[in-house]
Amino acid sequence: MNIRFYNARVLTMEDPIRVLEDAQVWVENSTIIFVGRQEDVETFFQKEYLKPILWDREIDCEKNLLMPGFKNAHTHSAMTLMRSYADDLALNDWLYQKIFPMEKRWLEIDPKTIHLFTKLAILEYLSSGTTAVFDMYFCQEESHRAFYEYGMRCVLVGGINDFSGSVSELEKNYHAFHHRDELTSYCLGFHAEYTCSRKLLEELAELANSLRAPVFSHNSETQKEVAECIHRYQKTPTMLMNELQLFEYGGGGYHCVHFSKEDMELFANKKLSVITNPGSNTKLASGIAPISEFLKHGINVGIGTDGAASNNALDMFREMYLTAGLSKLREEDPVGVDAIDVLKMATLGGSIAMGLNQSQTLSKGQVADIIMIDLNTPNMQPIHNIPKNIVYSGSKQNVKMTMIHGRILYENGQYFVGEDVHDLYKEINEWKDFFIRSL
Repeated sequence: MNIRFYNARVLTMEDPIRVLEDAQVWVENSTIIFVGRQEDVETFFQKEYLKPILWDREIDCEKNLLMPGFKNAHTHSAMTLMRSYADDLALNDWLYQKIFPMEKRWLEIDPKTIHLFTKLAILEYLSSGTTAVFDMYFCQEESHRAFYEYGMRCVLVGGINDFSGSVSELEKNYHAFHHRDELTSYCLGFHAEYTCSRKLLEELAELANSLRAPVFSHNSETQKEVAECIHRYQKTPTMLMNELQLFEYGGGGYHCVHFSKEDMELFANKKLSVITNPGSNTKLASGIAPISEFLKHGINVGIGTDGAASNNALDMFREMYLTAGLSKLREEDPVGVDAIDVLKMATLGGSIAMGLNQSQTLSKGQVADIIMIDLNTPNMQPIHNIPKNIVYSGSKQNVKMTMIHGRILYENGQYFVGEDVHDLYKEINEWKDFFIRSL
């Protein structure tokens, strides 16, 4: 479809950060072909030798804001099944006593239902302005099926460990999903150092180097994790991964709460990405990541929600606020992390980590992954500084529209995903009840 947005404010996320007033954005099929002010339109037509365009839709934005969608750079989508199932527990108890046993039983009963619970997550992503996710879970064929059917952009990442998956399976998935279609790509990954033998990690490093591919994993989420790794190998998880040559072609880590100075220097020198997950880390009392130190080292930082089993929301607005607020609290410095930097993390930083080079900014030639933020609400008024308002007072209720690859999938509270979402809610609750009875 050809869609013209007009009477808009536009935040392109290009450097320097600025908001265009009285602007238009034109989308031709899946590509942005024009971003500019009303007064630039005639000049653009003349410069590009364009003929009049037949628009399928022309949308009056009513001075609301268009901007790039958020990139949820670490999540486990299908874990919506376990939302509020195992709350108020320490990480190890939560993981080993509740989550791992439930996942094992899930795989025994019906792993195809991962498709259903991934769809539920996608609805939450769409209504909160997320246009791409970095998703780590098992049975990735089922996850991909949900993302593809609903039109969600995803980067699937491997999560192998000593209990599930293998390096050969990871290689198979890489070839099956990497650039499989216009919405899907794939990244090598493993769950964490503490769930993987050295032999497994050595095999993965060999694969990564043969494919010249980046690697991601959970890293240094808790003090216990780091201390036990040092006890086993006399080095931190980051230093161990580097020694095993897992980072020769990039990658990074999720959480990265308990990083040493040497860990940070390594990430900076190797141009690796940190994905912070403040909501999950707060709820599990894992600690507060040193975001200001990462920024000082020039490390690329993205933001993720983690899964709904540990968060329990998939809400990037909440994650942005926590990233800014907790960083200030940790450093005892209200200047420590600026809201503009946090907004960059939630959009551009996630794109860089995920390798999404064509959907980083709202710019001519980029893929049309666009959201509209409602500014005509009490929490967004008066208008002093729109980018900072998004971080400090914005809410997913402000999301009026989410477009991915040129398709509007959510608009004014309605989903356009090809099925009635209430039927989905009914089906997932029926299956959830059956599953819980089987435990």
